[in-house]
Amino acid sequence: MACLRKQHKRSTSQDLGRFASDPEVIEKNVKLLGMDGDTDVQFLLQGGDLLKVRSSSWKKNRYFRLQEDCKTMWRESKRTFRRHRTFSIDDISVVRLGRHTEGLKKYTDQHMENCCFSIIFKEQRKNLDLIASSEDEAKQWVGSLQKLIDSRNNLNQQQKTEHWIFSCLRKADKNKDNKLSVSEVKNFLHLINIDVDDSYADLLFEKCDKSKSGYLFGEEIKDFYNLLTYREEIDVIYREYARSTGVMSCENLVEFLLQEQREMITLAEAHKIIEKFEPDEKAKEKKVLTKDGFLIYLHHPDALLLNPEHKEVHQDMSQPLNHYFISSSHNTYLLEDQLKGPSSTEAYIRALLKGCRCVELDCWDGSDDEPVVYHGYTLTSKILFKDVIKAIKEFAFKASDYPVIISLENHCSVEQQEVMARHMSSILGSALVTSPLGDGIPANFPSPEELKGKFLIKAKSLNKLEATFAPDAAAADESEVTEEEESDDEDEAEEEKKKRKLKLSKELSNMVIYCKSVHFNGFEDARKNLSFNEMSSFKEKKAIALAEESANAFINHNVDKFSRVYPAGSRTDSSNYNPVPLWNAGCQIVALNFQTTCEDMDLNQGKFLVNGKSGYILKPAYMRKAVTDFDPITLTRGEWLKPKTLHVMVISAQQLPKVNRKKSSIVDPLVKVEVYGVPADMAVKETRAVDNNGFNPEWNENFQFDVYVPELALVRFLIQDYDSTSGNEFVAQYTLPLNSLKMGYRHVPLLDKSGYVVHAAALFVHIMVVDAE
Repeated sequence: MACLRKQHKRSTSQDLGRFASDPEVIEKNVKLLGMDGDTDVQFLLQGGDLLKVRSSSWKKNRYFRLQEDCKTMWRESKRTFRRHRTFSIDDISVVRLGRHTEGLKKYTDQHMENCCFSIIFKEQRKNLDLIASSEDEAKQWVGSLQKLIDSRNNLNQQQKTEHWIFSCLRKADKNKDNKLSVSEVKNFLHLINIDVDDSYADLLFEKCDKSKSGYLFGEEIKDFYNLLTYREEIDVIYREYARSTGVMSCENLVEFLLQEQREMITLAEAHKIIEKFEPDEKAKEKKVLTKDGFLIYLHHPDALLLNPEHKEVHQDMSQPLNHYFISSSHNTYLLEDQLKGPSSTEAYIRALLKGCRCVELDCWDGSDDEPVVYHGYTLTSKILFKDVIKAIKEFAFKASDYPVIISLENHCSVEQQEVMARHMSSILGSALVTSPLGDGIPANFPSPEELKGKFLIKAKSLNKLEATFAPDAAAADESEVTEEEESDDEDEAEEEKKKRKLKLSKELSNMVIYCKSVHFNGFEDARKNLSFNEMSSFKEKKAIALAEESANAFINHNVDKFSRVYPAGSRTDSSNYNPVPLWNAGCQIVALNFQTTCEDMDLNQGKFLVNGKSGYILKPAYMRKAVTDFDPITLTRGEWLKPKTLHVMVISAQQLPKVNRKKSSIVDPLVKVEVYGVPADMAVKETRAVDNNGFNPEWNENFQFDVYVPELALVRFLIQDYDSTSGNEFVAQYTLPLNSLKMGYRHVPLLDKSGYVVHAAALFVHIMVVDAE
């Protein structure tokens, strides 16, 4: 199918300029990516015209192509001083074929569906909405870009490092003569985040300039690379276990894995590791692991800090739904702040792809009898309710198969509620739970396993659950209920809130089965009068007060009920609160603003990093018992007390990112090791700062933590750029549950502010968790 659009004419000089590149450099980078002879890479390197869409009147041809570094896309711009003519492949989250963004839906026609595609970026950056000249060309662009993204993501750490350093070397080689002068070497050191005095740079240069030519060329550059990437700490560990012959035999590898890594392994399994990771064929034949092979193995995903078994769904998923912590979003429709930020279906897509299992829709009457979603009484933009439901349907089960809860904050008239019900019924179809599972009136929630691929509606309802089985007898007489206490007005009197009434449509009410919203009137009232499926929402301030003053009562309440916590309305900047105290109180749905990058979202991402990123984490057994004495504040004796001592040695880091893009900007990194959990377990220890070295800083500092309730503990590794005057700046972090830590020498992958992996960067630590004496 062809997409009819005006083609942009080019001069011969323009076309020649586009293809001017160094074939040797391209060949080297393609080889580093393991994509020799790949037709998709060749297509991207050649590039082509695409129609860039911004509005109904702004649709312009732009030329796009992959640069010779094979990681940067160049795009033509007509603006003389345009700064962002390039973007990195690593900055792309996903490439989507079709009209999925608001822009393409609004500014293009339906018949162009198969010619449209969007490049979605990781951070708060506008999507690129594009139109190809044909359906086949659009598929070619999407397939080629996604293949390149996947290839870069699948590189091992050594390949990532080589590719990154090679790119920096190319940037430093200003005159492109494939040689490095002394000044170019100093420029290169700045690019890779090292600031050294001139005498040390001169010393490095002289050591590698064996030809005494005043330039580094060929093997000399390779020697320079080896000198920079040499890791003494790896050398020390390797020599310790390869002491007999100088190389690591199968027996040496078994000894290392048993003694240091606390992994039970056989000789046959050690041999398989050598077969898989040893790059030297002669060493493979001798069944030995060289230092290069040893380092490649230590960087393999299964040898990193996170227990590989926890990357998959490993917990019991057959427990009642309320026995799980559930990854949950607040004001899911927002991309930015709550006063004037844009609302977008993209925000739902991003949250769902991050494993979020409970999304929120603030629903209001819209024009043409179509309900809209936005933050009421603000300048946030509006999106159609039906478009949100379509996006949820399409992306709900991409990251996880387990159920999605659609939390409706309903402000609509009865007429538009009926429209909402029709949209959900027609779009979600049989995946929408509209009656209890099984036979008879249920007494408990179904499990995540039973609800796989299903949608649950959380909202106000007119009836008790029993009405599903005897609708005529049990239906409520009144058609209005007290509106849920989720006002953004913190100062509004409680009595005023209670007076507010909301009329409900029967069609929408009947869709609420397992998550009926009710007002909270105290734990005793809930125990006596509420059915298991009647749940309350708590503003953060109230929830935190209950978690501090009545923690045990809150935990017991959540054994057979659901609790949802949401941020205060005063957080107009969409900031978040610390979710840990609420998890400690057994609250299942602790809703955060997913669009906001902060420490609280780091903790949320770390909490749900395990169990296959399913969005469901089984609560500890002592938080699921019919009656429990567990109290995270007082910590009386009980099965929850399993005291551990966590030993952490922060050894080194590699290829840390710069805090800002300036060439002169060099980080002074320090590492904080933070433990989050019950109050008794909260602790922070930090290393000294290493001056002017973000490339290969070393610390070799030991810390010890006492952890009393390990099942609720999270460990966060935070790297900051030390600044004595204006406060430390965030560099990278990684958070995971204490019980998911692997012991021994481990590389820690590092995440940026938005929670995405920083390519090539890593922290190297030694971990030991033992029973406390």
